[in-house]
Amino acid sequence: MSAAGRLALLRVALVLGYFALAHAAGIGREPRLAALALGDLALLLLLPALAARRAWAFAALALAAAGLVLLARSAWALLPLLLVPAAIVGLVAWGFGRTLRAGRTPLITRIVAAMDGLPPAQLAPELLHYTRALTTLWAWAMGLLALFNLLLAALVVPGGLLAGVGVAPPLAISEAQWSWCANVGNYGLIVALLLLEFGYRQRRFPGRYRNFLHFLQKMARLGPAFWQGVLRSP
Repeated sequence: MSAAGRLALLRVALVLGYFALAHAAGIGREPRLAALALGDLALLLLLPALAARRAWAFAALALAAAGLVLLARSAWALLPLLLVPAAIVGLVAWGFGRTLRAGRTPLITRIVAAMDGLPPAQLAPELLHYTRALTTLWAWAMGLLALFNLLLAALVVPGGLLAGVGVAPPLAISEAQWSWCANVGNYGLIVALLLLEFGYRQRRFPGRYRNFLHFLQKMARLGPAFWQGVLRSP
């Protein structure tokens, strides 16, 4: 297996590890697991620079590890973890929304055009309209989900945002309830929306994909260079 392939597998393992650790930390109110989950996330973010042997990345990882050891021994270990789901979903919303600005090509328009092997301007007008509307839908849906996750983080008792500053939330939820919503429910909702939209798309534009697996395969064939270009475009 190539170095890029090994790096991709490691990235997937770290993502799955983060979700498992974060959920276990929330269910069990376990500070050490919360620190491990945050450490997993730090390693995931630094992974490309670490693979490139950047000295600053190793220094940043060492500093993060030292900070997380201290955090695991404090009463605030779960607090940063509460904010991660809102931050992740908020970044996704921003990723969709920024491509809707004047002069930009909507994200889903770019993806569909790349899968069809065409410049975006050569897509059928109906498809151009649909992909812009769909990009807008995902931007709003992820933005609202990010706000919902922030609200959940505020309502957690005893370690939530409001409780942490001595304010009793109007509706209290436990860390376990937060974890089921933020670390499981979030992504269940995203998958449900993805499947519902795909079913509608199949009826609106029949014959484009044999099934959902074929759609995912076409997405995967775009390759890392395409996705890196999407992420890095201004």
